[in-house]
Amino acid sequence: MTKEELRVELERQEKRFKDVYGGEVTTYAAQPEPERKPWRKRATVQDKAFAEELQKLEKGLDEAEQ
Repeated sequence: MTKEELRVELERQEKRFKDVYGGEVTTYAAQPEPERKPWRKRATVQDKAFAEELQKLEKGLDEAEQ
């Protein structure tokens, strides 16, 4: 079934619903998809401690070279 065939079928069903059942059809605009924000991993306590240790080691190497 193509989009056009589906559109015709839905219009036919809408007309039948209004004529036979006396119903009212409300159509809504499509909702926009939400913006996806990039996912970021929060640093854990272990990650922070590891980064601190790396900085200490780098600082120690710099001082040893001089």
